[in-house]
Amino acid sequence: MIGVLFDGFAYGMLLFLLSVGLSVTLGMMNFVNLAHCAFAMIGGYVAVTLMNQWHWPFLATLPFAFLGPALVSVVFERALYRRLYGASDLDQVLLTIGLAFMSVAAAKYFWGPLAQPFTPPAALRGEIDLGFRTFPAYRTFLIFSGAVVVTILWLALERTRFGAQIRAAVDNLRMAQSVGINTSRLFTLTFALGSGLAALGGGLGADILPIDPGYALQHLVYFLIVVSVGGLGSIRGPFVAAVLLGVTDTAFKYLVPEFGAFFIYALTLVLLLWRPQGLFGRA
Repeated sequence: MIGVLFDGFAYGMLLFLLSVGLSVTLGMMNFVNLAHCAFAMIGGYVAVTLMNQWHWPFLATLPFAFLGPALVSVVFERALYRRLYGASDLDQVLLTIGLAFMSVAAAKYFWGPLAQPFTPPAALRGEIDLGFRTFPAYRTFLIFSGAVVVTILWLALERTRFGAQIRAAVDNLRMAQSVGINTSRLFTLTFALGSGLAALGGGLGADILPIDPGYALQHLVYFLIVVSVGGLGSIRGPFVAAVLLGVTDTAFKYLVPEFGAFFIYALTLVLLLWRPQGLFGRA
């Protein structure tokens, strides 16, 4: 049972990396970006392509898995998303879900229909012996990476001027603009950060969530569950929701496999009926 909880926690940390950017951008910009998962897919493709075709070390691919999609997201934010900031939710959904379908077709065209092979480095294979129990090395690395990102994000949002501006924009966008905050630039930087984090999660989690053309749509519902259950515009909300989702989903699939993912959707329904604004969202 400890092993199941450990695997669930590692899965939850991966979901947090993939989803936290969507929570911040959705909470601040009020923009429904259903193409967020596509940036995670791009990050995964960058990492596995550099590893498989250019023989780069796994850790060396991660900065590029973050930066490449982050820069691409800036172009999309400036050229497309910005035009619909004041549009209806339906318009935003139609645009971004269309981009998600386009990303699926593009990935299939350039990389083919099959999942990309991914082989973790030798140091991350096998088990880590802690004396009383062994744990999978790759999942241990994933938990450590998630903890580092959580810490850096919390410090960035709570202890820096940039974080103060983001929190001000989330709390009251018009007031933030009236005191001289360049919300246009802030939106672009925040969007790039959120997309880059999703891409980093795609690269880090390629061993757990295989990189294939359907990635942008297959995992989208889990991203939305994390954001809706955790609440918008915070770090704590998506973190708690992602860990809860990861542990619960893994445990129920292990204990009651015939029901598959039924329990996680039932749990989501109960939580949202109890707190429609999310666990840490504003009432």
